[in-house]
Amino acid sequence: MSRFAIAAVLAAALAAPAASAQETTLKVVSAFSENSIYVKRLETWMQKVNADGKGVLQLNFIGGPRAVPTFEVGNAVKTGVVDIALTTGAFYTNLMPEADALKLAQSTIAEQRRNGAFEVINKIWNERANMYYLGRPVEGQTFHLYLNKKIDKPDLSGLKIRVTPVYRDFFQALGAQVVTTAPGEVYTALERGVVDGYGWPIGGIFDLGWQEKTKYRVDPGFYNVEVSLVMNLDAWKRLTPAQRDFLTKEVLAFEAQNGFWKGDNEAEAKRQAQAGVQTITFDAATSKRYLDTAYEAGWKAILKASPDNGAKLREALSRK
Repeated sequence: MSRFAIAAVLAAALAAPAASAQETTLKVVSAFSENSIYVKRLETWMQKVNADGKGVLQLNFIGGPRAVPTFEVGNAVKTGVVDIALTTGAFYTNLMPEADALKLAQSTIAEQRRNGAFEVINKIWNERANMYYLGRPVEGQTFHLYLNKKIDKPDLSGLKIRVTPVYRDFFQALGAQVVTTAPGEVYTALERGVVDGYGWPIGGIFDLGWQEKTKYRVDPGFYNVEVSLVMNLDAWKRLTPAQRDFLTKEVLAFEAQNGFWKGDNEAEAKRQAQAGVQTITFDAATSKRYLDTAYEAGWKAILKASPDNGAKLREALSRK
């Protein structure tokens, strides 16, 4: 055998195990700022993934909005500029208005994986945004209406409420005059009486100092704060079966920690009460009407924007 043939055989022998043990690194970004609780929990999870995935799969965190602006994250995933993003459907409705339907889910992600809803979501996300929906590591947090004027029924007529697209339709259905401002302007708007209240999750008002200008929180909370992991579909397909299985297992482990949010919700509600934020509650019948209005307004907007896919998602995500 010539020395060239020997070299070829050795090269082939060396290449085979290298190929079978090839490690892939995926680029990850967040639509949320690095100091948010969502990103802190993401980074802890990624440390575990990287420790468990040596030789198989690694995740490289690029950063938050300073790396990719919040409302450009969806397109960055779609086009493969990044591989994975921690984001919410409300941030990429420019790609697919159906994405905002995830906030209306009345089942847990574990239930969605069992009852077929997960497959419905993925089929739509694959086709509409070149995304693979990996999973949902944040759920169980609700949105709330916060006010500086007391109400005794769900009627916001005559009140100016700061909104985002997440709850604009709901508050308008309650008669509110809606105002859109950047989060950084809300404190001043409350202080000057430009707005009488705002919508926001149960957590986070202390991060922005809004508790100083907030008198009331309306219960019950509505919708389900949705923060998910989405992946470029082509990048998902390039993974080996072993790598896909490994990543899926790690995402499931992340989702298994979702019980954390119940305790966090309780802690935030207690903290708000200690800061002087009073709770407005309705009787059972009125609370039901309040929540029914929220979901009717939310689905009406989704169905208007995407009749076919909206109907499929409503069937998949609504309470059975």
